[in-house]
Amino acid sequence: MPKLPALKPRELVSILLKVGFVQKRQTGSHFIMFNPITKKIAVVPIHTKSIGKGLLHAIIKQAGLTTDEIVK
Repeated sequence: MPKLPALKPRELVSILLKVGFVQKRQTGSHFIMFNPITKKIAVVPIHTKSIGKGLLHAIIKQAGLTTDEIVK
């Protein structure tokens, strides 16, 4: 399993968009991303700092992705 890079929230949103997610709605400072094919939902907090390692793993798990897909 490759090491995850430090990602800003906007970078993670762009990665999710590339793999098929769409922005369903925004609630406060959180984007709710939805994949119409797999019916998975991922919640991404939009802040200025990088996303922590634990939170990044949790979002990847929510989205049903692997770390290899994020690193690409």
